Amino acid sequence: MAFRFTNVGMAAMLLATAVNSGAANQNYPHDSGSAELTPAINSVFPALVLIHVVYETGEDGRMRKGQASGSGTIISPDGYILTNHHVAGRATRISCRLPNREEVDATLVGTDPLCDLAIIKLDLSSRRDPKASLPYAKFGDSDKLKVGDVVLAMGSPSGLSQSVTKGIVANTAMIMPYGEFVLDGENVGELIRWIGHDAVIYHGNSGGPLVNLQGEIVGVNEVGIATMGGAIPGNIAKSIAQELIAKGTIQRSWIGLEVQPLLKEMTPGKGILVSAILPDSPAQTAGVQPGDFITQVNGSAVAESRAPEDVPIFNHMILTAPVGSKMTLTGLRDGKPQIWRLTTCTRERNEAMESELPAWGLTVRNLTRISALESHRPDKHGVLIDTIRSSGPCAESKPALKNNDVLTKLNGKPIANTEDLVNFTTHFTTGLSEPKPVLVTFERDEQELVTVIKVGPDVASDRPQQAARAWLGLSTQVVTAELAEALNLEGKKGVRVTHVAPDSPAGKAGIKTGDIFLKLDGQVIAAHTAADQELFDNLIREHKIGAEVELAGLRDGQPLALSIALANQPQPSANLAEWKDDQFQIKARDLSFEDRSNERLPADAKGVRIVAVERAGWAALAGLGSGDILLALEGQPVDSIATWKTILVKLRDTKPRRVAIFIRRGVHTKYLELEPRW
Repeated sequence: MAFRFTNVGMAAMLLATAVNSGAANQNYPHDSGSAELTPAINSVFPALVLIHVVYETGEDGRMRKGQASGSGTIISPDGYILTNHHVAGRATRISCRLPNREEVDATLVGTDPLCDLAIIKLDLSSRRDPKASLPYAKFGDSDKLKVGDVVLAMGSPSGLSQSVTKGIVANTAMIMPYGEFVLDGENVGELIRWIGHDAVIYHGNSGGPLVNLQGEIVGVNEVGIATMGGAIPGNIAKSIAQELIAKGTIQRSWIGLEVQPLLKEMTPGKGILVSAILPDSPAQTAGVQPGDFITQVNGSAVAESRAPEDVPIFNHMILTAPVGSKMTLTGLRDGKPQIWRLTTCTRERNEAMESELPAWGLTVRNLTRISALESHRPDKHGVLIDTIRSSGPCAESKPALKNNDVLTKLNGKPIANTEDLVNFTTHFTTGLSEPKPVLVTFERDEQELVTVIKVGPDVASDRPQQAARAWLGLSTQVVTAELAEALNLEGKKGVRVTHVAPDSPAGKAGIKTGDIFLKLDGQVIAAHTAADQELFDNLIREHKIGAEVELAGLRDGQPLALSIALANQPQPSANLAEWKDDQFQIKARDLSFEDRSNERLPADAKGVRIVAVERAGWAALAGLGSGDILLALEGQPVDSIATWKTILVKLRDTKPRRVAIFIRRGVHTKYLELEPRW
């Protein structure tokens, strides 16, 4: 069985979208060869959008950035778009390309990982004409779909323009054949039975609308299993969309029981089989036990559940009940009738979203009801460690913290959640110039452990400054015995010039590449093996700055003698100003003489050299690389680290949506656009 997420780009997130269709007024030519497809295509295509996202996910103690694209459909005249959670649920930046190729910003309204659905909204003020009308699509009734019905799958494959494929409904109750389909801790198959169809879903248009021939959305394409596509039923998508638009979140009931199909040996069995009861749940309080059969929920019969496809039907009866409602379960235990009365409570997400604490080198999560139970904790107090930065403060403590440890106290004071941890960190690090120790109490399995972690601002390591040295401004290679013989210099020792730095003493004296020097101040330059490569440079450095040296040798076989005054060596890279910007996650320094020489730049060329770009940071996401030369930022020339720092500090106040930078990369220059989250 080949199961795939129908998109490219996201590791923890599938990238795609879905939506629903209805009325639009633009005709789209196509080569279908059949007029029956025209109404559906003309109804939905004008409302399809290509979605680009920047997302974050916890990795190695940092919130790593990534970008990807998927599909979506406008479902209202004011710009609401339905898509998948795995497209937009973790997005920090969203932009949409409309069918007319107009780029429009969007924001996340709400997301539902359990059904893998999300709502985003176009920022109409970012349109070329904010008052221009928007085409939008409408929902059909997915319950009316029958096996054999013709359907169309639409979307924007691989971030390209729109596409449509044709197929038939193959199954109206498809589930994952093996394992689970988990998104951010939620098992999508717990509630969803997919509409199986054979309309091709290309990478990138999963989550696009599944459309009937009336031009109505009856599903949201989500997964591909071998050659079969799976779509979230349109009726579920419609109700989730309405609630997310109205409230920004989905509320569901929870009673704390888990069920499974009846065992094969239970031939006279009825209803559905209770497999687990979670502690401190309404079901436990009501007395429900594993092995019980549930046959009715509030008087409605539970279908005899003989296969995994039947389980989502029961879960739907529980989860969609109003939170806090009275619920009566009727069933059997050892063949005897049972009635259980309980009150539902709010279902929490199985897994809280992670957040980053740079000063600790951690990503952390709040405990939820389920994650606390899985951690064998009596309550949700504490902070769950998600990932740890290698060589960061927590990784270097003794004992070192590990993933899934639970922080419970800081300097002896309990912390209940990530908010407490953030507040402690803010107060503790205010005014610190270097890290200070914190006594941390944490729990690992059944143990309560303590460790000391140094928390605070990073202290820049002192780069060793190079002392001023005499400088000639050329590079050489040793005249080895083999080279001497080839140059008709058999028995001679010395060096051959390989490069002359512009505006250097050597350059001003007229030294050329290929010149051979045999003596320095009348003494033989005793270089004759590869091990002597540094000998000539060391001899020059033994002189004082400003001293004159006498060089004797050959040029094109003719004698050459020069007297040259040594200069002060240009500032090496280690001595130049350097600054790390945590917002864009890059480190840069002033241009060095060596930079200008290697890049063949004029001596007065301005800019700063990018020396480090943090992997998956905002700068890396924009395409900036180590070694690039930054020439301008937001149209302002950058001539030094001081200027660069000044401009960046001002940007933190104005917080622009995008930041344009102009760089040199080799002989090329180009513009890049950063989209930081301020």
